Amino acid sequence: MPEAYVNGINIEYEVKGEGEPLVLIMGLGGSRRSWIFQKRAFRKYFKVITFDNRGVGGSDKPNGPYSMTIMANDTIGLMDYLGIEKAHLLGVSMGGEIAQEIAIQYPERINKLLLCCTFAYEPEGHTAEYYEGLDVENAYSRDALRCVSARKIMANDYSLAFNNRLMRTVITLLSKVFARALPEEGISEQFKALLNHDTLDRLYMIQAPTLVITGTKDRLIKPESSDVLAGKIPDVKLVKVEGGSHAFFIGKYTRFNREVLNFLRDS
Repeated sequence: MPEAYVNGINIEYEVKGEGEPLVLIMGLGGSRRSWIFQKRAFRKYFKVITFDNRGVGGSDKPNGPYSMTIMANDTIGLMDYLGIEKAHLLGVSMGGEIAQEIAIQYPERINKLLLCCTFAYEPEGHTAEYYEGLDVENAYSRDALRCVSARKIMANDYSLAFNNRLMRTVITLLSKVFARALPEEGISEQFKALLNHDTLDRLYMIQAPTLVITGTKDRLIKPESSDVLAGKIPDVKLVKVEGGSHAFFIGKYTRFNREVLNFLRDS
């Protein structure tokens, strides 16, 4: 896979399709390969750019600290490297937090913004079930959360990402297989960046037409977090997918892709 040297690191990326650029930003610990159900559908209409965030996949895994601003600058650097002046941005989970920072700090670089299963402010973001899975007594204790191992973080994410029993069983088994290959330092640094995420008082600065989309049965991030985003972003459409899990872009990919394409192609 090609690499781009941006913001002091090498970013591994992939470009598929022709048309307006559409940049997909993955969540905590995920690689560009997680977009398997989106790339095939979206490349028919857009130039689709996927990449591995710093710390995971084929991209460099530098020492921390990481922040949403740093990872936003990575994305902008990749766009610069590819000669993309302006693009649609779609971010899921942590990727949605990165996308928020880009929309706030680089409004001139975005056409449309899509935020999936994400939040504006960490203490109000994750569910109680999420914190229980991390065995953290005080969900708001940053010191306690920073001590959670990368393997426990990802195992917890995998167990809550899907609601379908068969899918959960398969993903749990696969996660055990791949656990040994986890880039623990990179995931830990991404997680620490997530803990510091806060755009709540800056969401009004987002100028791009925005789609906020979530599943009503997200067990990892509170569905109500999308209500907060939609209540503060000026030009916004809110979509709630009934029964959708945190990873419904995989579990209900047909509905997810349809909502995304309808929003992007609506002039």
